[in-house]
Amino acid sequence: MGSYSVLGEGVDCYTMDKIRIGSKVAVSQRAFLCTGSHEIGSLLRPLITAPITIHDHAWIAAECFIHPGTSIGEGAVVGARSVVTRDLPAWSICIGSPCKPVRPRVLSTNPQAT
Repeated sequence: MGSYSVLGEGVDCYTMDKIRIGSKVAVSQRAFLCTGSHEIGSLLRPLITAPITIHDHAWIAAECFIHPGTSIGEGAVVGARSVVTRDLPAWSICIGSPCKPVRPRVLSTNPQAT
């Protein structure tokens, strides 16, 4: 986990594989970062794992579910209760189930707002 990053109250990091969290990242309350699942193509349902990467300046809002093997781009914002099933682009605002980018994240030009 990078500098100035925070995990909110009740965040669940299911670490069957690596979770990489960059700097200045916020993961809000009750989010679930899940790196493991089961292979549904087999009746034995063997365990499968894949890492999660959350790049610098990203914000994962409350109660999001992040699937194994996904990457949240630098500066991306993931709206509350979203379900991330694939990689999300940098500097975008993403919402929904499944989570999709809806618009770019534009930073304020006011120096006191950064």
